[in-house]
Amino acid sequence: MAKITLDNLAHSYLANPAGEDDYALKELNHDWVDGEAYALLGASGCGKSTLLNIISGLVHPSQGRILFDGRDVTATSTAERNIAQVFQFPVVYDTMSVRDNLAFPLRNRGADPNYVAERVNQIATMIGMEAELDHKARGLTADAKQKISLGRGMVREDVNALLFDEPLTVIDPHMKWELRTQLKSLHHEFGHTMIYVTHDQTEALTFADKVVVMHDGRVVQIGTPQELFERPAHTFVGYFIGSPGMNLMDAKIDGAAARIAGTTVPLGAGYGAPAGRTQIGVRPEFVRLSGSDGLPGRVLRVEDVGRHKIVRLDSEAGRIDAIVPEDAEIASGETGIQFDPAGVNVYADDWRVAPQQERV
Repeated sequence: MAKITLDNLAHSYLANPAGEDDYALKELNHDWVDGEAYALLGASGCGKSTLLNIISGLVHPSQGRILFDGRDVTATSTAERNIAQVFQFPVVYDTMSVRDNLAFPLRNRGADPNYVAERVNQIATMIGMEAELDHKARGLTADAKQKISLGRGMVREDVNALLFDEPLTVIDPHMKWELRTQLKSLHHEFGHTMIYVTHDQTEALTFADKVVVMHDGRVVQIGTPQELFERPAHTFVGYFIGSPGMNLMDAKIDGAAARIAGTTVPLGAGYGAPAGRTQIGVRPEFVRLSGSDGLPGRVLRVEDVGRHKIVRLDSEAGRIDAIVPEDAEIASGETGIQFDPAGVNVYADDWRVAPQQERV
C-alpha cells in the first residue's frame, strides 16, 4: 500500500496549451493517505479518468509529479508502480478458464501454486463465480466477464493501490450492491489504498472513506459523505450530492442574516459582508413549510417517494425543493418557506464562506 502525493500536477491533451481552459486536469496538490478508500466523483468529462490514468502510469502528466510514499514515480511504468487497475469494460483472456484468468497475475509473478489455488478460490467466492471456475471466459455475459476483471484486480495482496474506473457499469443493479459490499470488505481486511472512479453518488458515498469531488478539471472538495452533505465546499458539491440537490439562492449577506427577494433569513452564525456573488445553500431536508411566515412561495407539485415526500415550490428566489415526512399534509397553493439556520451554508463566487463565529 502507498501514500499517494499529487505534486503540482496538471495535464492537457494539447501539445501547446495556451491557458487554463486548455487543461483537462487543472493544477492539483493533494496527499492521499496510505490504506484509505477514495472515490473520484463527478460528471462525465470532469477529469476523473485522466487523473486515474496518471496515477496508474497510463498517461504522463503535462506538469508536476506523482509520488508513492515519497518516491517519485512520474516516469515509471505501471508495472514498476505495482498497480492493479480495473477498467469500465471487461478485459479478460477469452481462451482461458475463469480460474486461469484469476490466477494469471499471481502465476506471472511466480507465486507458490498452493497459494495461487487458495487465493483464486477466495476471490471466486467473493465475486460469486465458484461454479464457473473451469468454464472458458469466451461466451460468458458481459457482467460475468467484468466480475472476472474485478477478481483479477483484487487477487494480489501486495499491490500499492487498486484503481477502479467505473467498474460496475455493465453489472446488474443487485450484483452492484453485492460487489460494492465485497470491495469494502476487502479494503477493511487488507487495507489496500483504493481509488474508485464513478459518476454515481450512491456508489461513491457507500464505498469510500473519503470522496474526491471533481468539477471542470478541479478537485473542489475531499471529504467524508457527512462533510459533503453538511458543508459542501463548492456549490457544485451541493448540487451534485443529494437527491434532490442543494437549493441555491442569490442573497445579500449582512452578518448573521441574509436578504433574499425581500425576506430576511437568519443564518445562525455571523459571516460579515463577503465580496462577490453571494448565495445561500440549503438542502431540502432543512426547508420548512410554515403557512404564512418566511419567504413567500407556491406549491407546484408533491412527489411521494415512499420514505418521504418531495415538495416542489416556486418563489421569487427561484425553484425550491423541500423534503417533508411521509405523513405530512401539504396544501396546494401559497405557503411560507423557512430554512433551519443549522442547515444554511453561505457561498461567495461558488465557494463556501466559513462563519466568523460559532452557530447559535
